[in-house]
Amino acid sequence: MTETDRLVPDPDTPGAWIVRIGGADQSWLDPSDPLHLEFDYMERIADHLDLHRPAGDRMRVIHVGGAGMNLARYVAATRPTSPQIVLEPDAALTEEVRRKAPPAAHSGIKVRPLDGRTGIAAMREDYADVVILDAFDGARVPADLVTAEFFTDVSRVLHPDGLLVANVTDSAPMSWTRRVTAGLREVFSQVVLEAESATLKGRRYGNIILAAGNAPLPIDAVVRRCAGAPFPFRLVRGAALTRMLNSATPFADADSAASPGPPRGETYFS
Repeated sequence: MTETDRLVPDPDTPGAWIVRIGGADQSWLDPSDPLHLEFDYMERIADHLDLHRPAGDRMRVIHVGGAGMNLARYVAATRPTSPQIVLEPDAALTEEVRRKAPPAAHSGIKVRPLDGRTGIAAMREDYADVVILDAFDGARVPADLVTAEFFTDVSRVLHPDGLLVANVTDSAPMSWTRRVTAGLREVFSQVVLEAESATLKGRRYGNIILAAGNAPLPIDAVVRRCAGAPFPFRLVRGAALTRMLNSATPFADADSAASPGPPRGETYFS
């Protein structure tokens, strides 16, 4: 190990690794167990992956943000032969992951050393079943990945019944997340927000999952999974989401902002 290593062994789980960047633990992976998603927010994204198509069906998935490729490994294990593209501009990190904890052979995972905006712009229309946005610069979501213009381009590359699932982070009064959600609502007809109650009530900084599409979402099934999790998430939609947004305006390329970072001195898993 050197000071520049960012994929470090998990001291509590033999064979598992932590992706640690800028003091933030951004990913956890156990190459021998791709179904183990250590972080709660990844389990909530996996809910949408599991429910979007019948179990085992192939899906074309684009991952904006790569890190340890946890969710790409999960899709490869649950939906074998699914073609997946990971957009990860940090080529050095990708090489370190491939060297220390490579995905299984014939996983269908292809990594492109591109940022999210460039990578999505290069995709053809009607390409993907799902786009997962889980990209951080340190502990903050980049500003260019949360604008209405970017969401419009994501919509272009999705199938008509395709799904965008995003992991973002925020804390009270969640004005940044409200603007991101308003941008999704400007582009997609179906939008839901999920978070732990403590985050929604403004008691702490935390992960927020946003899911959006133009086809009905499996709300009841998602709610059951959220409620039954070890750390339950609440789902907000419809009129309740409208009240929460409180006339927030979408971010545009000309006025966007990165997400708020965690409170000073707080360790956080993004």
